[in-house]
Amino acid sequence: MSNLIEKAHAREWFYAYELPDGSTTPLYHGIDIQSIHDTRWSMLDDCLEERFGPDRGGLTALDLASHQGWFAANMARSGFGSVLGIDARESHVEDSSLIRSIYGMENLEFRQGDIHAQTAEGTGTFDVVLMLGLLYHLENPVGALRTCRELCRKLCVIETQIVPGMAGFVDYGSYQYVKELKGSFGIVDETQETHGPEASITGICLVPSLDALVWMLKKVGFSRVDVLEPPEDAYEQLKYHKRVMVAAQV
Repeated sequence: MSNLIEKAHAREWFYAYELPDGSTTPLYHGIDIQSIHDTRWSMLDDCLEERFGPDRGGLTALDLASHQGWFAANMARSGFGSVLGIDARESHVEDSSLIRSIYGMENLEFRQGDIHAQTAEGTGTFDVVLMLGLLYHLENPVGALRTCRELCRKLCVIETQIVPGMAGFVDYGSYQYVKELKGSFGIVDETQETHGPEASITGICLVPSLDALVWMLKKVGFSRVDVLEPPEDAYEQLKYHKRVMVAAQV
């Protein structure tokens, strides 16, 4: 165990894991953003409690873009029968697997993979699918939402940055033929950050408005979408609705 903890201290982390010896994993970003992780988990856990109750042993979960495994590990600790985390970066899978070994969580597994390459046939389907802090880093967010729906049996929870919405109607080929806008996307350039551990892989990011996100989730096949309310002490981006967490029901 001590050797594993030494390995954890030799790495740098996005999450403040509390290790069995009482120490905490060293953070690389130099700022205190643990509150966003705590707010996300509080909102997610409340949502799971409301929908499934405290007994989660018969449930399976998938964490898409699991990063260093913090939310997947919390899902495993909360009693899920099995949890799978998938991330595109090999270093994230290595870090996550180290945490799994330190805590001896046999109901937790991590794999490297592109989320767009995941299919029900190859990956399986899950009672709960998470996609936290990923959607706004993608150049194909609609494809990612379709993947979520394909892999999800019951509930999908998505947390993302959002942009201001756009409403109204637009000429669609002719002033005599108009279409209603269902929301909007903001285009963000992360080209200079593509090698960063939290950044886009391609540098092209389409950030949805809340209206667009809700409409797309229903369009890809979810029957109901609820916008989750943040707690009073929430991280400021969630508290002031610059980020949002939604629960989409199959």
